[in-house]
Amino acid sequence: MNKVAGIKFAAPAADLNEYKNVFVFLETREDRLMRPALEMIGVGKRMAEKVNEKLVCVLLGGDIKDQAKEAVSYGCDIVLGAESPVLSTYRTLPYSHIIADFVRQEKPNIFLIPATRNGRDLASRIAVSCQAGVTADCTELDIEQDTRILSANRPTYGESMLAEILCRKHRPQMATARPGIFPVPEKIKSHKGEIRIKEVTVDKSMLKKEVLEFRKKEVVDLTAAKVVVSGGMGLGKPQGFSLIGQLASELNGVVGATRPAVDMGWITRDHQVGQTGQTVRPRLYLAVGISGKIQHIMGMKNSETIVSVNTDPNAEITKYSDYVITEDLYKAVPVLLEEIKKLKKSPPPLVQEASSTPAQ
Repeated sequence: MNKVAGIKFAAPAADLNEYKNVFVFLETREDRLMRPALEMIGVGKRMAEKVNEKLVCVLLGGDIKDQAKEAVSYGCDIVLGAESPVLSTYRTLPYSHIIADFVRQEKPNIFLIPATRNGRDLASRIAVSCQAGVTADCTELDIEQDTRILSANRPTYGESMLAEILCRKHRPQMATARPGIFPVPEKIKSHKGEIRIKEVTVDKSMLKKEVLEFRKKEVVDLTAAKVVVSGGMGLGKPQGFSLIGQLASELNGVVGATRPAVDMGWITRDHQVGQTGQTVRPRLYLAVGISGKIQHIMGMKNSETIVSVNTDPNAEITKYSDYVITEDLYKAVPVLLEEIKKLKKSPPPLVQEASSTPAQ
């Protein structure tokens, strides 16, 4: 993918020496850190260590002590927290006001926010409040070691090019990161961090709406799945997703889909993988009847192993596939199902290498 570069900011230049550390916003749901929050810890920690600075995690909620400890276990050096009963759910005005105050007081060099629905809303308001720019929906993030400049890369021109956005003279450098792109880090048992949580009183003028209750809706979280089996227009009919569902079930996976299949009404939008859907990185991704438009590829190309089933050996999806099955999917998938069931009934014996001497 080609790169283009551009810099454009109107705010006055900052004294760069006053700004340090990498900030990340940790989004929660039902008193738990969301997966995008853990992804931000991972990428933020990598950048902070590269320039010998600290990773500071910003956390708001009703009772965030457990989440703060969890953030430290993943590598956070400092947790800046604010507690109030009204912060137990995301509210645009109080969240943006409190976090903007954190930014003005602490002066971070970099501030990363996951590009979730709430994250996008939050980032734009903080950027305006702090006279900063924000690079949205990034798929690559890095930091220049000598200059501490954030290299924020995002797709452009229909995802045919990658734009590198640099902010040389203004701080903080802000970016939102596309969920599912970055890996979740491993926990660090020995890691110790500082937790600073303060209780806050939220002005009633900031509470434009009152939350009465939550009604849960069952949606598919593709980002946490280890196996994703996706179907596209090659299925030819909505009933084809029944076969996709059977294959996903046998593999203990979830069902994904391309945008055209969703737009046709063959399956609900929460199954959509791609630029305007969910970004996934499972251990196994099966693309069944999918041609491989770039918008879909951007949402699954980081999968560990990609298997495609397509009658066209030259389909774009094959360029990204580790294994290609060139066959009619209505012939290939039933065979796959049968073989998987056989393996489950009679799994192959584990082959262990015997040794007559103890390991040294």
